Amino acid sequence: MNDTISIERTDETTHGRYSAKIAGHDEEAVLTWQARGNTRIVDHTFVPPALRGQKIAEQLVDALIRDAREHGFTIEPQCSYVAAQFRRHPEWGDLRAPPSR
Repeated sequence: MNDTISIERTDETTHGRYSAKIAGHDEEAVLTWQARGNTRIVDHTFVPPALRGQKIAEQLVDALIRDAREHGFTIEPQCSYVAAQFRRHPEWGDLRAPPSR
């Protein structure tokens, strides 16, 4: 992949998102979350069809993981993609929050 990817984080009081903008494309990929105390409940990841296959979703999750380590929050992966990434990366186990009820 030769396109430049820029990832931006937006934090609101109760929710937030990571968005990836790719040079030369109008569409963006997103990962969204809802806040519950010190936990980010990741509920959605989407990459437009034209941008798939470039590991953009993986880069969004990596940004989330870096922020969790830096800012000390845990992650509850309700999104199937993020849950699969947690299964692939057992070293992230300390960042996984128990499921909400």
